[in-house]
Amino acid sequence: MAKRKRLTPLGPMGAPTPTSAPAGSEPQADSARSVAPIADMAGAASARAALDEVTETLSRARAEGRMVLHLPHDAIQIDYLVRDRIAVDDEEMTALVESLRARGQQAPIEVADLGDGRYGLISGWRRCRALRQLHEETGDDRFASVLALVRRPDQASDAYLAMVEENEIRVGLSYYERARIVAKAVAQGVFDTEKQALQRLFHTASRPKRSKIGSFLAIVHALDGALRFPETVSERLGLSLSRALEDDPSLAPQLRGRLAEAAPKEPQAEQEILAAALEPPAPARPEAEPAPAPDEPRPGVRVSTGKDGRLVLQGPGVDEALKARLLAWLAEG
Repeated sequence: MAKRKRLTPLGPMGAPTPTSAPAGSEPQADSARSVAPIADMAGAASARAALDEVTETLSRARAEGRMVLHLPHDAIQIDYLVRDRIAVDDEEMTALVESLRARGQQAPIEVADLGDGRYGLISGWRRCRALRQLHEETGDDRFASVLALVRRPDQASDAYLAMVEENEIRVGLSYYERARIVAKAVAQGVFDTEKQALQRLFHTASRPKRSKIGSFLAIVHALDGALRFPETVSERLGLSLSRALEDDPSLAPQLRGRLAEAAPKEPQAEQEILAAALEPPAPARPEAEPAPAPDEPRPGVRVSTGKDGRLVLQGPGVDEALKARLLAWLAEG
């Protein structure tokens, strides 16, 4: 009988010997282990690139004033700029406080980075005051910080311009307040001359309006600090007062003295003092000509002549006998 040929050898315990796996059919786990270091490096590099991009974007946004920061009150220097607004209306301030209490801060203030965690206030003075007042009153953490945009004015003049433009748009400034910020900006060395400050700070104003602001500079120089309600000085009164101050250098000290003595408690009283100073003085009464010295033709009789032609005899010697003799003399012609 013919023997059958065995095709494959028997393995241990009769199990068939495993054949080699086809090319490309290796287990996936081994493949993953072999390429894992490269993938990890690529992923880490990608993450670092993304982080760098986010960091750069945030830094650029902050530098360009597009990132809103939460700043504690003590980090903000309120008097960084000389403020253009002199007085704050109590009703307006109360309304702002109540709005912030109900809705929180809706618009950020603008600040300049002074370094070392300090920021100089450019605009938003009323909001800063109102938020500080609310925090002191309530202790609520909502009011413990102020939303702020960091600006980078190239020069101090740009910071002053930003402040003026905001207040011109939001509340409107009086002519006195406009003139005062011009004078203060020059005094701070921000501008070289008042003309330059006037043109830069109010470049959007018409030429006649800038001329009126310039006229009020005479009042600022003469009466700043003496006036209690300067923001209420009307355009008409201010222009007249400016001309009077320029024409009469002695008027300024006179007015300062009158204002200090009167100490007006309300705007109307102060304006009446200013208006009175502009009224022309009453014409002086002509001095009466002295009466001519009476003649004394005889002791005890004095004779004087009035303007209307009267002849007056007086004195102890004027008696009935003198009268009779005088009448007789006149009768004789």
